[in-house]
Amino acid sequence: MTIQRISSGGVYEPQIGYCRAVVAGGWVHVAGTTGQGETVVEQCASALTTIEAALTKAGCGFSDVVRVTYMLPDRAEFEPCWPLLTEAFGAAPPAATMIECGLIDPKFRIEIEVTALLPE
Repeated sequence: MTIQRISSGGVYEPQIGYCRAVVAGGWVHVAGTTGQGETVVEQCASALTTIEAALTKAGCGFSDVVRVTYMLPDRAEFEPCWPLLTEAFGAAPPAATMIECGLIDPKFRIEIEVTALLPE
């Protein structure tokens, strides 16, 4: 089995020792992804852009995502992100989980992790 590693050039990738996504066995595993911006909505949009770029490099897109996990320090900030998430995943909704937890840096308001199945 060939394993493809995809980097987004993020600052934490070399510091922690991970890559944005790994393609293996027909699956695309995208690491937890945070975004830039002041608000949770700005950060959500930015994270989705980074995730979309990784999926595209792997050969798939949002419609191929089968699982998504949302992590937020404050669950009350999740609902403002729903329109962006519906836009990204609405046509092919994946199984989803939202977890309230601490993130690596207090400036981050949301982290998103996805798993996709490569198209045949």
